[in-house]
Amino acid sequence: MSLQWFDFVGLAGVAFVLGSFYLLQAGKLASDAIGYQLANLFGAIFFLVSIFGPSPDFRDVISVTIMQFAWIAISLYGMWRGIKARAARFSGRNTPPSA
Repeated sequence: MSLQWFDFVGLAGVAFVLGSFYLLQAGKLASDAIGYQLANLFGAIFFLVSIFGPSPDFRDVISVTIMQFAWIAISLYGMWRGIKARAARFSGRNTPPSA
């Protein structure tokens, strides 16, 4: 068996997703950390690239494709929530305390 370029991309996706999940479980990374969200986003994108690299019939990979698009959407939502929360914390620091 010889690995193709899309196999390496898929393995990188596995490393991103599993690595970030391990760091989350080990307490080394917060679930709202931008690094965690980016790792999940890129992991899902890399999975999609590896799925469609060999040009499969879409019907053969529909469930995995739907899962990866959902993973991307959830990662983007998490990034949006994290950015929004950080902006709220930042703006709260610049306001003087009320008496």
